[in-house]
Amino acid sequence: MINPSNKAFDPDGLKISEKKGGHIYVWQAPVRVFHWINAAAIIILMVTGIYIGRPFVSAPIPEEASYNFLMGWVRIVHFVTAFIFTFNLVIRWYWVFAGNEYATSNLLRKDFWLGIFETLKSYLFLPNKKKHYIGHNPLAQLSYWLFIGVGSIIVIFTGFYMFLEPQPESTLGKLFSWVPYVFGNSFTIRSWHHIAAWGFMVFMIVHVYMAFREDWLQKNGTLSSIFTGYKHEQEHIEGGEIDKTKKQAN
Repeated sequence: MINPSNKAFDPDGLKISEKKGGHIYVWQAPVRVFHWINAAAIIILMVTGIYIGRPFVSAPIPEEASYNFLMGWVRIVHFVTAFIFTFNLVIRWYWVFAGNEYATSNLLRKDFWLGIFETLKSYLFLPNKKKHYIGHNPLAQLSYWLFIGVGSIIVIFTGFYMFLEPQPESTLGKLFSWVPYVFGNSFTIRSWHHIAAWGFMVFMIVHVYMAFREDWLQKNGTLSSIFTGYKHEQEHIEGGEIDKTKKQAN
């Protein structure tokens, strides 16, 4: 039944989310803004990073390097975007604690790991007991932790070390002086940076595919929700499943 106060509550009286008819407010504005800034930053960083490693466009008119600053501009775009990417991630980490139940995740729960296996079996078309999740299912959550969480940390630390490597005595250079002790020499650090970056690309391809798949199968507005914040869950609201799935959502 739809709560007349337009709010959903779990059995313990905790607020779940605002509802409008059959729509549930899942993705708050900070989460949506993070998503699009992060997606744009990854694409820009990938294109400029590939160019820095192996230039695929040359200057239209060969001339003195001091007059032709193409590589320099590409590097500047790469570095500025890296700072934006980092700041955006810091805000998202803050929102893990400040956001609603769909903005956070708890990997320490037993049902989280059981949910991963049930979701995986569902994707493989095997008999399963997968629950309905309003937010991200456990397998999706784990992929975000690995690629967006751990992957971002690797890219940021190795990237800033390479950026500051020519100035090891600077304040920021000293701040990242520990990186070689964890990731190895300059070549190994660069390799870690590249591996994590390509991991992002694999993640993005799978992420886009799964978003379209979920939207097509569930007919719940998965794709539009990253623009509006709302998912259409009328069937599950009327069936009383919202309370049951609250603790599994995201």
